[in-house]
Amino acid sequence: MQEEQQTHTGASVVEIPDLELPPQCKVVIFNDDFTTKEFVVEILVQIFHKNNEEAVSIMESVHNEGSGVVGIYTYDIAMTRTQMATARARKAGFPLRLEVQKA
Repeated sequence: MQEEQQTHTGASVVEIPDLELPPQCKVVIFNDDFTTKEFVVEILVQIFHKNNEEAVSIMESVHNEGSGVVGIYTYDIAMTRTQMATARARKAGFPLRLEVQKA
C-alpha cells in the first residue's frame, strides 16, 4: 500500500513507485529481388510514418546493404506495424520481410 505524505501546504501526496519503461525493439527491413522500391517507400511512409525523404534514404540503404533499421518502437507498436506491413506486402504479391529485434 502506498504511503501518503503531507506537504507544507497540508495537501496529501501519494508516492508512486518507479515505473519500468517498456522494452524497446527495432524493426529491421530486408532487401529482396522482387519488392519494388516504390512499394517499400510507400510502406515506410504509410505504416511507419516516415517522411518521403527519410523513406527513400532507408530504402536506398536497405537496397545497398541488404537490410536496415526502420525505427525503434515499443514491442507492441513494432509488432503491429511489422504485421501490417507484411500483410500489405503479401496482398500486393511481394515477399517483403521485416523483423522485430531487441534494441
